[in-house]
Amino acid sequence: MHQPPPGMKTFLVIWLGQLVSAVGSNLGGFALGVWVYEQTKSATRFALVSFVGTVTILLLSPLAGTLADRWDRRRLIFLADLGSALTTMAIAFLFYSGRMQLWMVYPFVLLMVTFLAFQGPALFASIPLLVGESQLARASGMTQTSRAVAQILGPLAAGVLIARIGYSGVAFIDCVTYFVAVAAVLAVRIPSPPRLEQDAGRPSVLADLSFGWRYLRARRGLLALLALFAVTNLCMGMVQVLLGPLILSFATPVDLGTVDSVAAVGVLLGGLGVAIWGIPRHRVLGVLGVLAIQSVILFLGGARPSIPLIAIASFAFMLTVPVAMAANQTILQSKIAPAVQGRVLAVSTMVSAGSLPLAVLAAGPLADRVFGPLLLPGGALAATAVGRLLGTGPGRGVGLMFLCLGAAALIAVGIAALNPRLRNLEREIPDALGSGETDAVPEPGSPAPPA
Repeated sequence: MHQPPPGMKTFLVIWLGQLVSAVGSNLGGFALGVWVYEQTKSATRFALVSFVGTVTILLLSPLAGTLADRWDRRRLIFLADLGSALTTMAIAFLFYSGRMQLWMVYPFVLLMVTFLAFQGPALFASIPLLVGESQLARASGMTQTSRAVAQILGPLAAGVLIARIGYSGVAFIDCVTYFVAVAAVLAVRIPSPPRLEQDAGRPSVLADLSFGWRYLRARRGLLALLALFAVTNLCMGMVQVLLGPLILSFATPVDLGTVDSVAAVGVLLGGLGVAIWGIPRHRVLGVLGVLAIQSVILFLGGARPSIPLIAIASFAFMLTVPVAMAANQTILQSKIAPAVQGRVLAVSTMVSAGSLPLAVLAAGPLADRVFGPLLLPGGALAATAVGRLLGTGPGRGVGLMFLCLGAAALIAVGIAALNPRLRNLEREIPDALGSGETDAVPEPGSPAPPA
């Protein structure tokens, strides 16, 4: 019987600590969002916080990746969790003393996102060294499961606790959960990869960005995979922003909460499935297949103004998310050398997630000014077959937009599937984990390393 690597126990300790802190983060984040809305009655102002947070992570990812490769990763994770704990402690004190003001939310959120930006690459790059390649998919599935559990428990608990212990009490609980994560990191040892000779001097973010880009350019299959995620993230990001307005255009906030809960259960079951059974043997084909399924599901979600239909679509969509993410993360973690994972993954994040801020900014104007008017009574498509199929009225333009986004994502998957570098990625690019590969980076334009 195959025995898990010794580092799996260390991973489990860290995972439990991060699970507890994730529940606290969702608890505190939900409560803070409720407080902001109560103060402003404006969803737009809070959406701006989300946009600023996303952009901050993208801008800091190069520096975070550099530090993850050059600094002690355990210390980096520890400092990030400790910083988050102290920040939430300050929020709790301000709520308790009655001094919390609306303008303070933005710098606090920015600070929290900064700590998250530095913790993420260090933690992500540590997992392969802890669990080994054979357990990467299951570790990713467990990570997805912990996020889903946090997304389910956090808001549910917050709704009860806000009324009983107030915002200061909720923020204090959030603070305590971060200290649990800090204790978990202090209780274990996290191995560090061998350092490269060129890392002995002062770190240069621009040099590391260039290194990461050349690393990916020399492995065109990886670059094609990230480009595909950039396109699908643009489409799915718009859907995520507009799902609430779509539902609220014909239903109640209770219905929206129900759909969110059903979707979170889908993520939970999907993560558990990956943790138990793993991912498809052919990981690239698994990614392509799941992204194609997700694209088709968008047609279902936008077809009719029906809560049961949208709930089923949301559940099915989120059920597949852990499979796609686990397959993608496993590919990156196994094909990128441990010594350079931080900086290369930083560039990978910029490529694949760089479209998300555009999705957040573009979704609202496209829905309000382009697609929305088309299916209002008297709109350009109201009397056409499209209007008869989708219906007319508020929100139906968003439904049409969902169909268009699903079609765009499906076309992107089809084009990507025709790329031989992507299809043959797993055969053409050798596994770097345990191979001793470090700084062997062919010049751009040269063939990928032999399998």
